Amino acid sequence: MDNPLTTSIILSKKLSAEYKTIKAMVRIYCRSHHNTHGLCADCISFLDYAFTRLDRCPYGEEKPTCNKCPIHCYKPAEKKQAKTMMGFAGARMLLRHPIMAVDHLWREYIPVPKEVPKANSNRHLRLSDSKKIQTDPTYD
Repeated sequence: MDNPLTTSIILSKKLSAEYKTIKAMVRIYCRSHHNTHGLCADCISFLDYAFTRLDRCPYGEEKPTCNKCPIHCYKPAEKKQAKTMMGFAGARMLLRHPIMAVDHLWREYIPVPKEVPKANSNRHLRLSDSKKIQTDPTYD
């Protein structure tokens, strides 16, 4: 799922930015802990998992930061892994990716929606749009 074109098509604007931030943090962590120049198999697997969770987030575009979210969608092992990676990479993000870091910190202050929107996940919207296109007789 590392193709930027695929990521931007599947994930909408805010979710795509969230994915890029997670990816940058994982790269920082992997480079320091796994002595790689790219990403190791474990980190690639984690990023695929994070991508899927972002795509299926019930908040969709209104997604709060994971830290403030009342819904814990990561499995316990992946949640622990995310906390470890983000704890390590968080401060380093200010030096390596200052705009992403400040943007993420800014999103921390956005209030969590009071209710979880129904059928608002990125995946749900994408699939419902494709069904509309398939059943639309005016679509060529």
